[in-house]
Amino acid sequence: MGFCNRRCGLMAGTVFGAAVAILGGILFPVGNNIIEGTVAKEAVIEPGTTAYDNWISAGAIVYRQFWFFDVKNPLEVLQYGAKPVVIQKGPYTYRTRYLPKVNITAYSNHTVSFLLPLGAIFEPSMSVGPEEDKVTSLNLVVAAAYSMLPKHKHFILEQFIKFSNSSLFQRYMVKELLWGYTVPILKGTVGLFAQYNDTYDGFYNVFTGKDDIKKVAKIDLWKGQRSLQLWNNTYCDMINGTDASSFSPFVDKKPLYFFSSDICRSVSASFVDSIDLKGIEVYRFSLLPSTLASPVDNPDNQCFCTDTVVTKNCTMAGVLDIRSCKAGIPIYISLPHFLHGSPSLREDVLGLSPSPEHHFTYLDVEPTTGFTLRFAKRLQVNMVYGPSNVITVLKKVKDYTILPLVWLNETAMLDDETAEMFKKKLISRIQLLEIIQNTFLGVGLIIFGLCLVSYCVVQRQDSKSQPF
Repeated sequence: MGFCNRRCGLMAGTVFGAAVAILGGILFPVGNNIIEGTVAKEAVIEPGTTAYDNWISAGAIVYRQFWFFDVKNPLEVLQYGAKPVVIQKGPYTYRTRYLPKVNITAYSNHTVSFLLPLGAIFEPSMSVGPEEDKVTSLNLVVAAAYSMLPKHKHFILEQFIKFSNSSLFQRYMVKELLWGYTVPILKGTVGLFAQYNDTYDGFYNVFTGKDDIKKVAKIDLWKGQRSLQLWNNTYCDMINGTDASSFSPFVDKKPLYFFSSDICRSVSASFVDSIDLKGIEVYRFSLLPSTLASPVDNPDNQCFCTDTVVTKNCTMAGVLDIRSCKAGIPIYISLPHFLHGSPSLREDVLGLSPSPEHHFTYLDVEPTTGFTLRFAKRLQVNMVYGPSNVITVLKKVKDYTILPLVWLNETAMLDDETAEMFKKKLISRIQLLEIIQNTFLGVGLIIFGLCLVSYCVVQRQDSKSQPF
């Protein structure tokens, strides 16, 4: 009777251990379903969710830093056709995206529309000097008119230059070059970002994810259109993905797609590495060199080449002509210091030194929620000038030159308080569930193993003790 009780107890322990282990195994898919359900619910863009609170306004402070390219030899360029020599000057830092979205309207097809207010507040403590600092840069009016006027009308520009006592280069205050200055003869304001302050980006219309969480934050319409209608090509005019502030939950390592109104096109970012950000695992995604590669190396970019003369029959890499969405003004976008650009870009302008570490664009995305917790958007604004037999200040110029004016770094990172809240609300719960899962599985297997071994030992001893 004692042997039976011992064997029965061990057998019961074995069954119990197996049951606990099975329970632990069951908790893995069940727990994952609980996590996925909770995250999917909180990721929907509707009042009352975590995503909505972060979507209405930027959860982190967004800064936009500017570095100007100060031309040091303007007279040599004019008199001898010398290559321009530039020195980087900055940063001059502004706080941006500090206003919440406005005109928010929800629709029955699970989309929501909004306008994004634009504005910039100067941050003296984060800048090398005041906004009144001066730099020598390309004369914006002259450069714009040179490209926008057909050659047979260049005499008009020549008369304007003489009448206004202008030249190819001009001395600007930082705030003038950025936000605009008055040109009396044009009866208007001219500046690289003259239409930025107190204006809006949008309307945007994005999916809420209510009916399909995989669509959350994806752009359905921009300015009332599902395509850009800027590039005269279906592929280049596509509006793909989100605005990069967030993506659908459960991000894997496949490329992420997003649309940037700053460059008037959609791009993709590829996985680079998994890194730690204030105790939170994030996936880093970055633009590939192929994003601005020439059509020779990336045929998909053929439809972005709109000026075969300046780009040397579309063989030039590293620049994007966005005049089609800038009212015809010949603005060329690139990465800072022409990173990943054709060598000729840096040979034509002296003083540039591209650095992959300091000049690349990246997104740090938390993979479970799809929230972008840190980013750095780095772009360079350039304009072009070239030779002319009519315009006096351009008669010594030998070839077309894409001259960098300024590069910017728009960046943000979640603060310590938000990081702790994020870890407490999400990561700690996931880790607790994983601990419970592993504990049940581990303890169950140990009990199962010990009881099974003990049962076998007792069974053998009982067999030896039985009389023949």
